[in-house]
Amino acid sequence: MKYTAIDKGLFIENRKKFVAQLQPQSIAIFHGNDEMPRSGDGNFAFRQQSDLYWLSGIDQEQTILVICPEHPLPEYREVLFLRKTNEHIAVWEGHKYTKEEGRNASGIQHIFWTDDFQSMLPVMMHHSKNVYVNLNENDRFVTEVEYRDERYAKELRSKYPNHHYERSGPIMAKLRAIKSEPEVKQMQIAADITEKAFRRVLGFVRPGVTEYQIEAEITHEFLWNRATGHAYSPIIASGASACVLHYTENNRECKDGDVILMDFGAEYANYAADLTRCIPVSGKFTKRQKDVYNAVLRVMRAATKMLVVGNIIPKYHEEVGKLMEQELIGLGLLKAEDVKKQDPKQPLYKKYFMHGTSHFLGLDVHDIGNRYEPMQSGMVFTCEPGIYIPEENLGIRIENDILITEKGPVDLMATIPIEADEIEELMSKQKVGAAL
Repeated sequence: MKYTAIDKGLFIENRKKFVAQLQPQSIAIFHGNDEMPRSGDGNFAFRQQSDLYWLSGIDQEQTILVICPEHPLPEYREVLFLRKTNEHIAVWEGHKYTKEEGRNASGIQHIFWTDDFQSMLPVMMHHSKNVYVNLNENDRFVTEVEYRDERYAKELRSKYPNHHYERSGPIMAKLRAIKSEPEVKQMQIAADITEKAFRRVLGFVRPGVTEYQIEAEITHEFLWNRATGHAYSPIIASGASACVLHYTENNRECKDGDVILMDFGAEYANYAADLTRCIPVSGKFTKRQKDVYNAVLRVMRAATKMLVVGNIIPKYHEEVGKLMEQELIGLGLLKAEDVKKQDPKQPLYKKYFMHGTSHFLGLDVHDIGNRYEPMQSGMVFTCEPGIYIPEENLGIRIENDILITEKGPVDLMATIPIEADEIEELMSKQKVGAAL
């Protein structure tokens, strides 16, 4: 891992919170992510399963965590299984956790090798009634690829059909949605690294650079500052490409007169940052570009004030939509009389602002959480309104990461330049400095 290790106290507390949600006589099993094949004999870079990481802090493949809090033998109540190394693995792949290192990282005292799991599981299952299986229950998740936890859940049901099966997913969504102070600290580091990358780009962009060169500058700054890399595929979209919401080709030349929409964020200690900024290729917005930019910024600032304890995402999105309607009328993109006659179920603003304003953020960029329950202190949301005008080759989205507290919203990206005038000034100064 590139990041500085997190104190094991976080993971000890996380497990306590999880155990408190379990029914009596329960066992819960969590598997690390698969090592995903790329082609030939190569794999994609390994990234730990977020629930297992949240509970253990272990960032290594082939890890299994078993929690069985009422087992009669203390050494079976909290067990971590780690991949056993050997001389071949050490030579070809490098160092793996020792048992002592596993204890120091997780706070779990009873550690065995993954090879021991199958022989030890019956002893734990025999003294359990309820089995909590961990499936991906993020309501955005759609895949045709079967993953390790899913495969093992089927195997368990086949071998132990008389147990009662429960879902870990709702518990994890409830717990992970509320960020503790150590977690917020990691997310702030991710945001700070993201800021450094944005400031670096301000001095780099000029007509003739390519989107992939901008991506390279961002990646350099991420890795230089101990981030794992990008929290998600970065969007570097100049001109008309900014109207494609999930544009990731990043292969075009940035031309004079265009605006670049950059949506990127660092991943640090597996926690995500998520930033969007729009900057003019030439260093100066046109009047129209600035008008659209400032309209989005006004909506973003008003929406941020709504991210408070007790609000609910669907209601919040509805209110943000009303703000956007007025801005689109002001920009001449909608007519007030048409808005008055619109079908409330198909509001006209969605032609230019077709996505939601906020989503949960944490160990995943689209983190788990219940969007239909009231917001609580400790939750972190993005705030990212946008206006997309294909006929003008212009897309503007502005996004910061917001922590909800009892005293109101706290912007984790408050120091990142956001005013159009400030962006122009910084681009001008950095280009002068580069020329000197």
